[in-house]
Amino acid sequence: MSMPSRFETSRETAVISKILADLVRTVRLIECEISAQEERANVSDPSDVNYPMLARTLIERRDNLKMTIDALEQRLAERAPHEQATAA
Repeated sequence: MSMPSRFETSRETAVISKILADLVRTVRLIECEISAQEERANVSDPSDVNYPMLARTLIERRDNLKMTIDALEQRLAERAPHEQATAA
């Protein structure tokens, strides 16, 4: 198995970083929308029967995105030593 070129790893790192930035921004937007839904319903406790369904769905989506962000950050951390080795 051949080692990827420095260009390929740098490009992939740049793409992952861009995706991460987009996902973080999306999580912030979702959190704002969750807050807005809670305000409209005047309910902030997810265990309350009157808690908005949209807020519940957005919470699940946000949590899934956070797991994706964690996985991508871990992937970047694993790539860092490889990029340093190819740069030397």
